[in-house]
Amino acid sequence: MRFSQTIALITGAGSGIGKATAIRLANEGAKVILVGRTRSKLMETAYEINEAHRIPMAEVFPADVTDSEDVQELAEYMQTHFGDLHVLINNAGSSKHSRLLETSEEDWDYIQNVNLKSVFLVTKALAPIMIQGSQQDHAPQNRAIVNVASLSGHQAGAHIPHYSSAKAGVINLTKAFALELAPYGIRVNSVSPGFVESPLTEESLQNMNFIKAIDRNTALRRVGRAEEIANVITFAASEEASYMTGSDILVDGGWLIK
Repeated sequence: MRFSQTIALITGAGSGIGKATAIRLANEGAKVILVGRTRSKLMETAYEINEAHRIPMAEVFPADVTDSEDVQELAEYMQTHFGDLHVLINNAGSSKHSRLLETSEEDWDYIQNVNLKSVFLVTKALAPIMIQGSQQDHAPQNRAIVNVASLSGHQAGAHIPHYSSAKAGVINLTKAFALELAPYGIRVNSVSPGFVESPLTEESLQNMNFIKAIDRNTALRRVGRAEEIANVITFAASEEASYMTGSDILVDGGWLIK
């Protein structure tokens, strides 16, 4: 129960890595606030979490984390209803496939907003609540932000120029926030998953050539599971990572070493 008496907020919590992380945090004692655009998916995650506990551990707040007004409402909700925040997981993301010279300005903006701007908006809005809480602590409590980046932030993927550049931005924005928030005892790290079974890869995993490429180019010769990434995110958010900030943890099954 590493997160007992902890309030954690997860964006993109309706499916995939976000859902798996929310479940893991709740199972370790955290009160989890599930954020995303689709209420029905958030409710499904909350139901699964709450069914497994005698005391409800999950609440839902539908919001578009690329919209500054929605994010400000989220911050006001957190301040009013909880007055504190210990763990923030910026997981919301999306991708599209296109060649760089064929990428529309609209697609470029959309992918940058979902993957990078959202991290900026949510962290900027919620970090003050975390700072306020840390300054009021009688005994120091673990406070951490974990941003979900990507293998593509290290190595540009084929036909995802907007996604690769956005995730590289997440890795460096993480370092900037880590430096700025360190004086308040708030650690900021990122986790870069490789190819994982999730809504983002669902279509690709139907392609036999893609599956063969995974087998050929990944040292562990398989895609990852959302739960495996959630394990690492949870570690980075826990006190076990108390001397780590401004770091990126690559969880790619050995793709980059092949």
